[in-house]
Amino acid sequence: MTSVAGSAGPLRRRGIDRAPPAALFVVSGFSQYYGAALAVGLFATLPALGVSWWRIALSAVFLLLWRRPWRSRWTARELGASALFGIVLAAMNLAFYLAIDHLPLGIAVSIEFLGPVAVAAITGRGRRERWGIVLAAAGVVLLAASTLSIGGWSTSIVVGLVAIVVSGACWAGYILLGRRIATRRDGIGSLAVGMTAGALVFVPFGVGSFVAVVTDVRALLLLAGVALFSSVLPYAIEQVVLRRVTAAQFAILLALLPLAAAIVGAVVLHQLPSPWEIVGMALVCIAIALSTDRSTPSETA
Repeated sequence: MTSVAGSAGPLRRRGIDRAPPAALFVVSGFSQYYGAALAVGLFATLPALGVSWWRIALSAVFLLLWRRPWRSRWTARELGASALFGIVLAAMNLAFYLAIDHLPLGIAVSIEFLGPVAVAAITGRGRRERWGIVLAAAGVVLLAASTLSIGGWSTSIVVGLVAIVVSGACWAGYILLGRRIATRRDGIGSLAVGMTAGALVFVPFGVGSFVAVVTDVRALLLLAGVALFSSVLPYAIEQVVLRRVTAAQFAILLALLPLAAAIVGAVVLHQLPSPWEIVGMALVCIAIALSTDRSTPSETA
């Protein structure tokens, strides 16, 4: 899930600034879903919701140490908006991790994109957005039907599908809330505050695994890797990318994310998609490219 951290507070890295934006975005996408693949590997020893909470909490720690938002002056309204934004973001991640505990990574990511595509269709006024939601819906139906044809109406499949729909709905809320904070101040600072709020609100999901994690150095290091690869590194890279591409270019790059998730799922988790699943993911990718806001790329989540 890409960040709405916006163009405020850009990273000052001469080397990374010279790298091709498309290459940086691809690295960001693969990093994000490699982190998700690492998380799936932890599900055998920790509950999916526990892994997700640790990702949120550790990401908050990393972002707080990086941006140090306490050094800035915040109004009560800014803190409240950032906190609400972070709580929705945390809910989205919790639902997503629950989903990928039951569904292949590529399918889950593709279905989740129904949320932002729906936002574009509702808020947009052109034919592109309407075609986007039609194609996305068709792709999601294909993916869901393919999943059900393989696993049937098992409890696991149903839980996964419901969870990813909830995640997509939270992503829609994340976009709408993110638009209010992305341009008002340092986006990463707001993200640090928001993730901290999300970690605090959903701390019950981490309590059960606290002893198991803090007494297992390997698990703690893997969780730190999940946080770095899935949150901190992608958000940092996107700060650079969003300053250097046009909205149309960003739409095309964003459409590559389901493909990146499918590749990571196939290579790392050995989750090979069927031909119909490939068609479904392709339809979703086209829908993303059609429906992404062409005027304000940094507001897309």
